[in-house]
Amino acid sequence: MSLFDNQPDSPTSLPQRSSHALNRGAVPLAERMRPRSLQELVGQEHLVGPGKPLRVQIDHDDPSSMIFWGPPGVGKTTLAKIIAETTQASFIEFSAVLAGIKEIKQVMADAAKAAELHSRTILFIDEIHRFNKAQQDAFLPYVERGTIRLIGATTENPSFEVISALLSRCRVYVLQPLKEEQIVTLLTRALEDKDRGLGALELTADEDALQLIAAYSSGDCRSAYNALEVAAQLVEDEKNITKAIATEALQQRVLMYDKTGEEHYNLISALHKSVRNSDPDAALYWLGRMFAGGEDPLYLARRIVRMAIEDIGLAAPEAMNLCLSARDTYQFLGSPEGDLALAQAVVYLCLAPKSNAVYTAYGAVQHDIEQTRQEPVPLHLRNAPTRLMKELGYAKGYRYAHDEEDKVSDMDCLPDSLRGRSYYHPTQEGREKQLAARLEEIRRIRTHKRSEQ
Repeated sequence: MSLFDNQPDSPTSLPQRSSHALNRGAVPLAERMRPRSLQELVGQEHLVGPGKPLRVQIDHDDPSSMIFWGPPGVGKTTLAKIIAETTQASFIEFSAVLAGIKEIKQVMADAAKAAELHSRTILFIDEIHRFNKAQQDAFLPYVERGTIRLIGATTENPSFEVISALLSRCRVYVLQPLKEEQIVTLLTRALEDKDRGLGALELTADEDALQLIAAYSSGDCRSAYNALEVAAQLVEDEKNITKAIATEALQQRVLMYDKTGEEHYNLISALHKSVRNSDPDAALYWLGRMFAGGEDPLYLARRIVRMAIEDIGLAAPEAMNLCLSARDTYQFLGSPEGDLALAQAVVYLCLAPKSNAVYTAYGAVQHDIEQTRQEPVPLHLRNAPTRLMKELGYAKGYRYAHDEEDKVSDMDCLPDSLRGRSYYHPTQEGREKQLAARLEEIRRIRTHKRSEQ
């Protein structure tokens, strides 16, 4: 790949558009309808509206590098090409899937030569998150010197996927999924456009058909265009796209879900927090979203068991066993029947009394273990199986609880430096209310015995 290969006469290497080339069957509708200017762009008003940050950067021809972060089909590549067109820069599109260090160095060398001729280069990297650290490092000196203007596109959180040195040299713009009404506008435009769209076919479409496509696209304009193109091929003599035709074209809903990416963590977070907030309707919805996205049910089972431990705790101690039973049921039945067992467990957790008292107590214990010195076990708590150990004071002063009145002694069991420390503070929720009463009784007995000494 070289900047000097197939250079057009125009100051930008963006391909010249013609109705003949764009209407060939080999060019997808989504590519043909790609906006060529900010005026054609639909959506992302928070970035490109008048006075908004990206619009200001484009209008002022600010050469800073940038990263576009957003889900598929929201205009990341389109914006990069519009910036190249607007700023009269050479545009090189680079795929992180196909390129290696050798290709990167070649493009960088060509960009340096172009810079000597006072030619500006925009290097657009699609799926920049797929580059490893060494590959991303290769861009750093050229970005820092301004040899290239880097525009990266990613569907993953750049905080995790882009090295900090490169990230600090780029402005990050977050693109949002398109709204359904915006996608309907774009689909209508494609039906009417005789030059680049489907206008030459003289098709019409029912409003509910376009709304169905827009709803099923999950904010992904490319997906919506693909569905419309299929629907156009399915129409018959009436030349009208009905809701039934749109349904046939869609076949399967497009779900925005990546089992290893950020959306994976967003959805499990939504599920967990819905359970914690005792909202069974929301919890079932997020669980269903993860199932529909192809999530591993056993991963969900593990997280559901964790919810029982972390958020239900001893307020309903049976919740853990119920969740473990749901896991076993899924392993026995498989999908889809076993999915209901996990759904049942989720609903139970939502409706169960909540307590994070043990979770909080154990966290406090871990903090003290890390922050205080590791004291030896008090002698009276040690076993003394040998004569020497007895002579050294092992087990001396130990009080056997079963021999004590009320089965409670006043013996301290924490190290001296932590004596009197209280970690577990039970709530008044569910079964834990009974445990709180029992704990209070134990403390009262212990205090009484100490007062008698």
